[in-house]
Amino acid sequence: MHPAWWVAAVSFLVLIGAAGFRAAPGVLIDPLHDHFGWSRGSISFAVSVNLVLYGLTAPFAAALMDRYGVRRVVTGALLLISAGGGLTVFMNSQWQLVLCWGVLVGLGSGSMALAFGASIAGRWFVARRGLVTGVLTAGGAAGNLVFLPLVALLAEGPGWRAASLTVSFAALAVIPLVLWVLRDRPEDLGLVPYGAGPDYRPPPPPPPGAARRALAILRTAARTPVFWLLAGTFAICGASTNGLIGTHFVSGAHDHGMAVPVAASLLAVIGVFDLIGTIFSGWLTDRYDPRRLLAVYYALRGVSLLFLPALFAEAVHPPMLFFIVFYGLDWVATVPPTIALCREHFGDDAAVVFGWVLASHQLGAAAVSLAAGMIRDATGSYDLAWTSAGVLCALAALMVMVIRAAPERPPVASATPAAPPAGG
Repeated sequence: MHPAWWVAAVSFLVLIGAAGFRAAPGVLIDPLHDHFGWSRGSISFAVSVNLVLYGLTAPFAAALMDRYGVRRVVTGALLLISAGGGLTVFMNSQWQLVLCWGVLVGLGSGSMALAFGASIAGRWFVARRGLVTGVLTAGGAAGNLVFLPLVALLAEGPGWRAASLTVSFAALAVIPLVLWVLRDRPEDLGLVPYGAGPDYRPPPPPPPGAARRALAILRTAARTPVFWLLAGTFAICGASTNGLIGTHFVSGAHDHGMAVPVAASLLAVIGVFDLIGTIFSGWLTDRYDPRRLLAVYYALRGVSLLFLPALFAEAVHPPMLFFIVFYGLDWVATVPPTIALCREHFGDDAAVVFGWVLASHQLGAAAVSLAAGMIRDATGSYDLAWTSAGVLCALAALMVMVIRAAPERPPVASATPAAPPAGG
């Protein structure tokens, strides 16, 4: 077996942990409120800092991985998460919560976000790159499924301190595996990426100054219309998933008489089908035009959101189950084709560019999460939020169709003829 598959397996495990660690603070809002008497708003502020840093750290982390190596950055990120989770057991003030769960865990989990998966797929794979991207993206959904129920049980049983320490020790436990298996590039083992042809030539070393490089790549990418189209559509993706359904679906269903545990279980089902849909989307991305795939994904998502207000009821019925299954399949199916378009238009800078596109995803999620809550307060219903998001998704479908195919590039990095393979 090519070592690329072992690297992908460990990266999948790391991404599972990153997603679970990032999402864990949301489970601790009520326990911390009961223990310290802090308002839910002030506790939620720490979660908001976590979400924003999770998105904004990604492009800089991708540049740091290019400069200092994947293994060092991931190890440092896991240490940050372990410190953030462990130090909370000693806190007695709200600013300490913001520092630990907001800043430390946000920076750590953001350093292992989807840009990390894009880097691994781009460095270690030529063949099956879309499929691997889909599998690694699915790790984010699996993280929520694996960690959040455990963290919730610990918070209700032994207490929130036990839950925090579990996150801390889990992050530490992954580090030996990262140091043992993860390598920065196949050239470190004298190999070429999986599926590379005989004309492969290793990429040149990245220039110094990771942060400057991330900002320089942003400035260059921002001069192209395709960057703003990708960032805009991915912001709508975050708005219609994490920002709207992920945050407000349970409350919206409860407004129509559905029990909260039942609505939460439906969200868990979305997570299950998210795994299937994202992996299948990666497989499709290897075979079909990513622009057309994105147009279909966004258009169908928009139609489903327009129908959602009519589907709510006290009990679960077949049309609602159909919505849940469909929305799960479509949840982050947009990621593999978006990464493919970044790679097509921005070449070796694709991982960093996707990091900035991912930041727009998180900002879109944060904005619509707040807007949907304000709509609920003002109108007494989420109906306007669901339909507005459906219209936004239709707009995203039109935006991706405006993106033109990239012009042919001179052969670089993973497809440059001339030099012999590096090693056997």
